[in-house]
Amino acid sequence: MRRARLLFLTFGILLAAFPAGAQNYPTKPIRLVVPYPPGGPTDLVGRLYATKMLDILGQPVVVENRSGANGNIASQLVAKTPGDGYTLLLHSSSFVINSILYKAPGYHPLTEFTPIGQVFDYKLIVVVHPSFDVHSLKELVAAAKAKPGEITYASAGGAGAPTHLSVEMFKQMAGIDLVHVPYQGGAPAVNDLLGGHVMMMFNNPTQTLPYVKAGKLRALAVTGLKRSEQLPELPTVAELGYPGFDVGTWFAIWGPAGIPPAVVAKLSDALLKIAAMKDVREQLATYGLNGVAGTPAELDAFQRAELERWGKVIHAANITAE
Repeated sequence: MRRARLLFLTFGILLAAFPAGAQNYPTKPIRLVVPYPPGGPTDLVGRLYATKMLDILGQPVVVENRSGANGNIASQLVAKTPGDGYTLLLHSSSFVINSILYKAPGYHPLTEFTPIGQVFDYKLIVVVHPSFDVHSLKELVAAAKAKPGEITYASAGGAGAPTHLSVEMFKQMAGIDLVHVPYQGGAPAVNDLLGGHVMMMFNNPTQTLPYVKAGKLRALAVTGLKRSEQLPELPTVAELGYPGFDVGTWFAIWGPAGIPPAVVAKLSDALLKIAAMKDVREQLATYGLNGVAGTPAELDAFQRAELERWGKVIHAANITAE
């Protein structure tokens, strides 16, 4: 009886001390791991958020670039760290997609991570080379059905990249056959598109808008459910006969599994405050990005839906990566 009472008191002390430690969070610098090299949009946004998080949380947030294996190296690193809220991951939708795409990605997004919140996203623009005689999405589908397996499209980042999977989803919905020409990055893909070596691409607005406005590429549609603020006259794929077609690249912050709820709440609150800042929204807009805000529960539900959605596309198209 005495032993049981002692254990009960010890357990009670631990329970009382645990919330206090979480409420004092953070007491030291936070590491924000970015799976891409310095200078890219993810890195720039990571450093922007790091500065704002310092102001809100009172501790430095240090951005650490760990590129490689399409982001898997960074994900594996964070998955192995303690769940104390002092190591976080800023990753793209590839974080979820890679867990389906790779036979052994080295982590699982649902069991080894704690969702914190979404940060930003961007939709893609359907563009063709001006020499390709199609002026609408309807004409593109008609041309593809007339010449199956002849129209080429570029993707940036290799198999499973958003610029690849978005076209694969459209192919499945439209019942057409297009030829995939993968590139390691956006620059070489766009260069070949501009040169007419490939006919079309679903690409990000940052790399696409300048060429559309200069008349070097022809825009047919945007892949979001809402029209682009930069090209408001451009229809969405969804409104052109493909309801629910909403693809692009989204980015969020996760931590390793086991982060205390009080710490998650503090981090989530910080992200929501940052998303509401006018200067942050304006800065994201200069990168061609849309600020996104949401709770950990919303991110968890969203990533589960993405796993199911892209799993169907990847399995139907038999896409793999090593």
